[in-house]
Amino acid sequence: MTALGMTALVFFAIATVSSPLPARAGSAETTSDQRIVFPASVQQGAMVLGKVPPGSTVTYAGRTLRTTGYGTVVFGVGRDATGPLSVAVIRPDGSRDTARIAVMPRDWPEQRVDGVPPATVDPPPAIAERIRREQARVAEARTRDDARADFAQAFIRPVDGRISGRFGRARVYNGKPGSPHSGMDIAAASGTPVKAPAAGIVTFAAPDLYLTGGTVLVDHGHGISSNFLHLSRIDVKVGDRVEQGQVVAAVGSTGRSTGPHLHWGMSWFDVRIDPQLVLERGE
Repeated sequence: MTALGMTALVFFAIATVSSPLPARAGSAETTSDQRIVFPASVQQGAMVLGKVPPGSTVTYAGRTLRTTGYGTVVFGVGRDATGPLSVAVIRPDGSRDTARIAVMPRDWPEQRVDGVPPATVDPPPAIAERIRREQARVAEARTRDDARADFAQAFIRPVDGRISGRFGRARVYNGKPGSPHSGMDIAAASGTPVKAPAAGIVTFAAPDLYLTGGTVLVDHGHGISSNFLHLSRIDVKVGDRVEQGQVVAAVGSTGRSTGPHLHWGMSWFDVRIDPQLVLERGE
C-alpha cells in the first residue's frame, strides 16, 4: 500500500471513532462517504479532526476549513473555549448539516516562575516595542494555510525529559501575573537535539527574540503549526522541508528562561492548542 493510501486509512480511522450525524433517509448520505463525523465532545486546547464528504464546504468560527481529498478537516479549540462548538457543512449535493461539539472544561492551576530577568516581566518602552514587533512577525508566520496534511501523522515528542510546565496554566513571573502558558515545557540539558514532532515546512527561524530567544516554527498544514522556543542552536532555515524525527535545533535557555528546557507550543492559526493532547491522540 502506498504512503498516501495509509494516510487515508489513518484519516478514516480517526473520524469513525466518533458519533456521526444521522444520515437522511432515502438519500445518498446513507453511504459512508456521505457521513459527517466529529467527536461528540473535546477538551479545551484540543486539536479536532473530523470527516465530511469529499468536496464539502466546512465553516467553523468564521473560517472556511480546508478539506483533504478524503474529506478530513482539522481545527483547534482554545484554552478558554466553551461549547457547544458549531461546525457547518454543505455537502457537494447542496444539503446542509451542523455538527455540535461539547467542550469539556479543564482546571488551570497557577504556576509561579521566579528568577526570570526583570526586564522580560516589566519591559521599558523601547523593549516593549521590540517585543511587539517580534511577536507580530511570529503571528504572521502562523497565518499560513497550506494544503499539506502533515498534521495527520501521529506526533512524537521533540525531546525526551520531564514535563516542567504544562499548557494552559496561569503563570506568575517574579510575583507578577502573566499570560497563561501557551505550550509544554520539557526539561533537558542544553544542546539536546530537538526533533520535528511531525513533518512540515519551516516558516520562521530567528536566533535571538527578546522573550523566546532562539525560535523556530514548523507548519504542518491546514493552519496547524509547532513552535520551539529558548533554543541554543538552530539547524534549519525558512522554507526548509523537514521530516518527522529530523533534528531542527538544540535545547537552550535563551530569552525569558530560568534554565535549559524546550518550550514546545502548537497552534491552529492564532488559537493555541495543547501538545500533550496531540500526543495522546496518537498513543
